[in-house]
Amino acid sequence: MTNSDRPDRGDTVREAVEQSRSGAPAAGAVVRDRFSADEVFQRIVAAADEEITSGNRELFFSALAAGFAISITVLLYSTMTAATDGHPVLSALLYPLGFIYIIIGGYQLYTENTLPPVALTLERLASLPTLLRHWTVVLIGNFAGGVVGAAVLAWGGVFSPEAAAAAMHLGEHGVETPWWDTFFKAGFAGLIVAGVVWVEYAARDTISRIVVVYLAFLAIPMGNLFHVVTSFTEMFYVVFAGDLAVSVGLTEFVLPVLLGNTIGGIALVTVVNYFQTSERRLESIRLEGTDRQLTMREWALGGLAGRSYVPVLEAAESIVSDTDTYRMLVPIANPRTESRLVELASVLASQNEDATVHAVHIVQTPERRSPGIGAGRDRIVAESENQLEGVRETIESYDVECETSTIVSGRSFEEIFAMAKREYTDLVVMGWGVNQLWGAAQRERSLSDLTTRLPCDFLVLKDRGLDTSRILLPTAGGPDSDLSAEVARTLRSAVDAEITLLHVVDDPDRREDAEQFFREWAAGHDLDDADLLVDDSGDIESAIAREAADHTLVLIGATERGLLSRLVTDSLHFSVLNEVECSVLLAERPSKRSLREWLFG
Repeated sequence: MTNSDRPDRGDTVREAVEQSRSGAPAAGAVVRDRFSADEVFQRIVAAADEEITSGNRELFFSALAAGFAISITVLLYSTMTAATDGHPVLSALLYPLGFIYIIIGGYQLYTENTLPPVALTLERLASLPTLLRHWTVVLIGNFAGGVVGAAVLAWGGVFSPEAAAAAMHLGEHGVETPWWDTFFKAGFAGLIVAGVVWVEYAARDTISRIVVVYLAFLAIPMGNLFHVVTSFTEMFYVVFAGDLAVSVGLTEFVLPVLLGNTIGGIALVTVVNYFQTSERRLESIRLEGTDRQLTMREWALGGLAGRSYVPVLEAAESIVSDTDTYRMLVPIANPRTESRLVELASVLASQNEDATVHAVHIVQTPERRSPGIGAGRDRIVAESENQLEGVRETIESYDVECETSTIVSGRSFEEIFAMAKREYTDLVVMGWGVNQLWGAAQRERSLSDLTTRLPCDFLVLKDRGLDTSRILLPTAGGPDSDLSAEVARTLRSAVDAEITLLHVVDDPDRREDAEQFFREWAAGHDLDDADLLVDDSGDIESAIAREAADHTLVLIGATERGLLSRLVTDSLHFSVLNEVECSVLLAERPSKRSLREWLFG
């Protein structure tokens, strides 16, 4: 190969390094060190996708840290005001420090959230309820941190007497400012903050971001403007150190600042910046030719009308319009090694007159992707499609409608739940054990929240050479075993499986009553032709282990909520499931939590 035939190695390395993890531009298309408005918007939407998928806990504590960091601003502003005898420029020099910590540190600040989540909502990728949920959690966290900071400043002996007097003056000045004056001053502050966010995403290095944040937030005290979290902290300082009523401070000071910041950030910057971008603004992070936006009804009502959020980072998906079809989702990590999982799903689907099996190859990427991952995304998807050809042939051989797609993501387990909700899935069939999806699930956010609010029925297979001819179904009766009974009936119809029902009691004197109850339960679930076995040893695991030796599949339904949560976090203390030699199929049906469970777990 001659030198002229060789690719420019410098260009190749540069393109790899500059490839963004999310697919958003990492370098300008025309001038490499500058971004166009479209490219800035794409970067903001990609960042918003990361923010809006955060769980409430992560959002709250990030916002709590930001609220407490604002107390640094209040501390320094008050101290400098006292030290410089209220000089309008010198007293404000250290005011931006708390905001630098917050924005460069990646904490959640309410006024900063008037841009990224709103941009996502304007694109109809997030619903209004989702936006309001995000705002509410962040605002509560900011205010909680502000209260803590104000309490420390008021009672911790942090201020000198002169600085304490200056802090009192700043808080009282805000309350004494006329309501509409406060509102319009806060509107300009909202404009500044949202503008900071836009310019920050146009910057390419930390030094530039620090300079932008410093100069922008320096304008707030110098322009006698108001920022809601700072104002809230100053107001509560006066409440703690003076005699201001909380209700007066909230209605006469904090409320107009909150409204002004919000409207200023949205109306004057976000909407203007949104409409200055072209219709091609999301081309680099969407699949060409697909419309993945929320419907207007979903956009207004969120999950009550179907979907509440459309992930930006998905490689492929389909939008379901026919909700009458029985839909099965089969997430797989390796199409070549999980053929029996696909066969199980196909067998179950074949017994439904109008069923669709959607096999999804989830290609996991590390949370911190290497530079080459993004550049090879198309190659990954193309290779996945080749591997899924065998999966399609398997599903179609059972005369079942088939769909396949590929997702390239670092949030594998979260993607399964999102797709199940979005496609109105009735049943998810997935693997357990060597399946890498479970290993990744242990590192993802909001795992317990996801698995205790199931979007549909779940079947989880531990495959040890799947054979469905002889099924052991241990059950205590009740609604938690309904899904197990349905699966057993389906397999009986499809492959003429032999079914044994196992019921364990802890008192031999209760055996007769248990047998009567067991017969009634089996008849009520159309399993009266199954073999009924009552064990009075009281040892459930030992009973399952004994009987499993003569069976090819153990089918276990959730006896309490959160089965999947305990399974994924390795807290499912049911060792017999790892000891039996046959395959194990775990079943869990979604159920609503009571108020007590929601509060205390």
